[in-house]
Amino acid sequence: MQSCVLCILSKHLCLPAPALGDTNYANFCNCGKTIERRLQELGAEQFYNTGYADDGVGLEVVVDPWLEGLWKAIKEALSKMASDRIALLKEDAGSSSKETPDSYTPNVQLNLLSLSDQQDCHIVRASADTDSKYATADSIPASATQTAISDLSCDPTAGIPVSVPQTIATANASISALDTQTEYAGDPQAASLSRSLPPLSESSLNVPALPPPYLDVSLQDVDTVEQNIGRLNNESLIEVPIHRAVQLTRGDSVKTAVLLELDISAHPEMFFEPGDSFDVFCPNRATEVEAMLHRLGLQDKRNHRVHVSLKKETKKKGAQVPSYIPQNISLLYLFTWCLEIRSVPKKAFLRALVEHTGDSVQRRRLQELCSKQGAADYNLHVRDLSLSVLELLTVFPSCSPPLRLLIEHLPKLQPRPYSAASSRLKHPGKLHFVFNVVEFPACYGRPAGKRGLCTGWLFDLINRGLVFPGKAECSDSLALPTIHVSLRSNCSFRPPSDLSVPFIMIGPGTGVAPFIGFLQQREKERQEKPEAVFGETWLFFGCRHRDRDYLFREELEGFLCSGVLNHLKVCFSRDEPEQEEEQVTASAARPRYVQHILLRNGRYVTDILLKQSGYLYVCGDAKNMAKDVNDTLIEIIKAELRVDQFEAMKTLAGLREEKRYLQDIWG
Repeated sequence: MQSCVLCILSKHLCLPAPALGDTNYANFCNCGKTIERRLQELGAEQFYNTGYADDGVGLEVVVDPWLEGLWKAIKEALSKMASDRIALLKEDAGSSSKETPDSYTPNVQLNLLSLSDQQDCHIVRASADTDSKYATADSIPASATQTAISDLSCDPTAGIPVSVPQTIATANASISALDTQTEYAGDPQAASLSRSLPPLSESSLNVPALPPPYLDVSLQDVDTVEQNIGRLNNESLIEVPIHRAVQLTRGDSVKTAVLLELDISAHPEMFFEPGDSFDVFCPNRATEVEAMLHRLGLQDKRNHRVHVSLKKETKKKGAQVPSYIPQNISLLYLFTWCLEIRSVPKKAFLRALVEHTGDSVQRRRLQELCSKQGAADYNLHVRDLSLSVLELLTVFPSCSPPLRLLIEHLPKLQPRPYSAASSRLKHPGKLHFVFNVVEFPACYGRPAGKRGLCTGWLFDLINRGLVFPGKAECSDSLALPTIHVSLRSNCSFRPPSDLSVPFIMIGPGTGVAPFIGFLQQREKERQEKPEAVFGETWLFFGCRHRDRDYLFREELEGFLCSGVLNHLKVCFSRDEPEQEEEQVTASAARPRYVQHILLRNGRYVTDILLKQSGYLYVCGDAKNMAKDVNDTLIEIIKAELRVDQFEAMKTLAGLREEKRYLQDIWG
């Protein structure tokens, strides 16, 4: 996400707005930091700390408290500016002995409207646009910006702030019996998705502006069966059979990793290089689609044609009909292939759901979850649990949103990208990829655990024909199904074109997948060009257990023995160290993660990157591993070059600009 800094420049005074970024990526809030640093170089004085908002965990986690403290800082800054102005006037008037009256002493009044102040709420409503139901913070007068409830007409008691029910007992009596069927049953007074506790349950709330509707949706009873493959008519999609499926992990492994081999021999246009990735197009689960149709009361209209058009005179800026919804599709097709029904509902969606919730207690709870005051509850009970809108609607049975609302707020069902884990030179006509079967545990609102959308779908497709470690493949095994894929070229995340250049690969878990393709390619190149000079290759790999989830162990050890791979550094985060390892690591902590063994080899890493102009590739988890590796590289450069943090970061940034520090990471 891009960052922004709003500057008020007066006598070198600078007010930074929160920088927006995502820690899933290495240059977190880099734009905001750069602008802030430049303003300070130009003499601007910072009177309030910059907030670095992280979209990876939720922008509101930083933005809300940042805004809370902003007003006090503004008041103090304005008071100081006024005092400085008075001092300057007194100094200028000193020769005339003209006194500045005491009444001129600055008395800055920064009045923020409270939702508990009904009169002020009426003022905001009267001063806003006549269509204040769909107002945004920008359309409210500056003095009312923090009164974030802009829909004061959604309730018969318009103008009255959102308030707590008369008694907590009344609230608890109205809450669904779902509360007693969950992990919270042992503590009936615990907070949950459907129930809050003081102080939140007794607080006035600041909720987002109500998003204006912008679509008209109708269902037509016509035959659309022939249109139900419309999405898959995309010319870039290729239907390919699954040729082989192998489970790479032992049955008692924490995660289940599977290798799929696709037969692309009939599709010469599927030309890929090691490091390339491709998309797998998967549908929403049929059971969840049916559950959604039933929840919306549309199960009898599943084959009706969906007509979507732009609402006339909508208040939404730049509104348009979603391009990912084709014409002449059925309702069943819409929910199966077009909308991401598993997406976590954002606060704007929750705010819109409030308008379609009949029960006052449930309506209040939805308001809490989308409010500034309820940010912690939203993160804990919705975002952190990856709760879907269907699971949310199960907990709030009086909420009956129209189909239009779901089309407006549910995002496009995106294809899932995977890295190629093979080389065409070694496996002509085949394409390998690896995935972990993602598991979401049961929680409140989700009585049973579920698998990831694409990984669960793939696992169900190949489950009966899956080959397990140590077992021979059956020649008469069941034929595996076909899937739809689309190639995504990645022209940068590839081995160096110059064979003599050394490179380092860092890929724990399934992050090792593209590097198997790298090494298979290097193996064939060594066979075809025995006279060539090849640069050193390093692989840093990590997993939990040596005997359970050491992916591609035999192949990697074979690469090491043949010289294709020069250095293989492996760590096991859950295994106890063996006796010889204990002796070696007696004076140092045992490396548990790839960044630890990377740090131990810092001298070689800097030599390859900075003296030999080598390359470094990182593949895997963005939230933890990639960030930790990046931080470790900075520490290595600081130690080896004896420079400060800023210089080390500049050096690493230079490697990025030269495209010698490359990442293929996911959240």
